Amino acid sequence: MSPRAACRLESLGFTPIYDYVAGLADWTANGLPTEGRLASVLRAGDVVRQDTPTCRLTERLGDAQERARAAGQNVCVVTTENGVVLGRIRGEALEGDADMSVESVMEAGPTTIRPDIPLKEYMEHMRAMRVGSILVTTSTGRLLGILYRQDAEEKLGSSTTT
Repeated sequence: MSPRAACRLESLGFTPIYDYVAGLADWTANGLPTEGRLASVLRAGDVVRQDTPTCRLTERLGDAQERARAAGQNVCVVTTENGVVLGRIRGEALEGDADMSVESVMEAGPTTIRPDIPLKEYMEHMRAMRVGSILVTTSTGRLLGILYRQDAEEKLGSSTTT
């Protein structure tokens, strides 16, 4: 919305007012709330697990292993201090020598999606590609969490029965 429109709405007593210069597509790609017809569509961000363990490039693999175990997950996402995704450690790599560096065992540049992706459409893609999970990030690459296909299928199943 333009700054002029935001000021006018504010003068009429509407709150909160956001002057989001980047536009609606960026707003939804950052997982921010929507109204109207967009609000009724289940999206990736509605099912994302936000308790994803993270680590930094310079840490020991042992630290990442401990965080993953404590979270009950088999993955640790490598991020910057600001939460931008750099890589991911999972599977055999996560079970490696605890004294190795995170950077030496991570998958660099893993595939990510935005939280505004319609869940039903993306689940069809995940099934076809036999993908069990995917990282969900903002439009600036900051980690929001992991979308697990099983969680999404359960959510889609429950949304059709309610």
